[in-house]
Amino acid sequence: MSGVLTVAVYLSVAIWIGLLIWPVRPWGARQNIPAKHPPADSGSLTALVPARNEAHTIERCLRSVLDQGQDVSVVVIDDGSEDGTARRVAAIGSKRVNLIAGKPLPEGWTGKLWALHQGMSQVDTPNVLLVDADIVLAPGILATLRQRLVDKELGLVSIMARLQTEGFWERLLLPTYVYFFKLLYPFALVNSMRHGIAAAAGGCVLIRTEVLADLGGFAPLRDALIDDCTLAARVKRAGWPIHIALSHDVSSIRSYPRLADLWRLVSRTAYSQLAHSPIYLILCTLIMLALFIAPLLALFAGAQGLQWAAAAALLAMALTQVPVLVFYDCSPLRALALPLVAALFLLMTWSSAWRHWRGTGARWKGRAYNWGRKRPQREHIQ
Repeated sequence: MSGVLTVAVYLSVAIWIGLLIWPVRPWGARQNIPAKHPPADSGSLTALVPARNEAHTIERCLRSVLDQGQDVSVVVIDDGSEDGTARRVAAIGSKRVNLIAGKPLPEGWTGKLWALHQGMSQVDTPNVLLVDADIVLAPGILATLRQRLVDKELGLVSIMARLQTEGFWERLLLPTYVYFFKLLYPFALVNSMRHGIAAAAGGCVLIRTEVLADLGGFAPLRDALIDDCTLAARVKRAGWPIHIALSHDVSSIRSYPRLADLWRLVSRTAYSQLAHSPIYLILCTLIMLALFIAPLLALFAGAQGLQWAAAAALLAMALTQVPVLVFYDCSPLRALALPLVAALFLLMTWSSAWRHWRGTGARWKGRAYNWGRKRPQREHIQ
């Protein structure tokens, strides 16, 4: 066992130092788009807002979208809400908001994609904003994204919304959630046409209507649980550059006060990220144990030479998380807890796999999706 631990620690220190000095800096926060002030013209565009039981957040979301400009119209697709969501939408009283009642969910579709598919029938503008009902936009951010779309001739630009970090579990886990996403999908590689990796953050996506139409709309994506990254991959494969970034001016107001809430958030798609493959799950487990857990074990149980290597690995590991923690106004010292937080995320991944094996699959908004083994959703461009 000591030999395995030794190999794991030296592998860990090599990888963490390599990540730290890699020019791509997948752990950094430099891909950050702030809203320009004073705000420019957002142009003529339509925002599609799928809403299922979003009464607590929908008004703030819609008002923030309407405030982006007079040429911005909104289509809200009420996906069978039972909490008064439609009433909250109607209370806004704007002629620029079109509320449509969603039809029953057909077999083989996810709820969000079915709602967006219905909303597209109301779009006649050059650009479409896909925005979740818990997202709030700061003034001017939509004009900034449109300018980025035009100036760089992008097919799609998306913002990974700043998540809430009010409670203990949110502050402990959500910055790490973003950190892992950035390691899995390095933004610098996503934003380059020289690399095949593609990703988007589904809470806020601005896409050209013509690009979406050329892809066949949302029908080809109908069963994608990780719909944002799947859409981004198809856009990039079609020859259009894409862009993903962070921003303090796009925020999620959805709260996750309990560990159980965050557990559901992560486990919903964790096993889908691994293509529902037991082999990938085992490889992921071994990698996580080697990178995050082995150095911590060796620091307390290894020989003196191994302890120094373990300390170097833990220090390099912590340094890679500091930029995201700073972005979230969290103390950099929280990076010292990364091995334990990573172990918790690994347990959530196994929980996701267990649900899939039991036949319960991914659950979200009262719906269960368990369609068997799928193609990998972390798509690359051939």
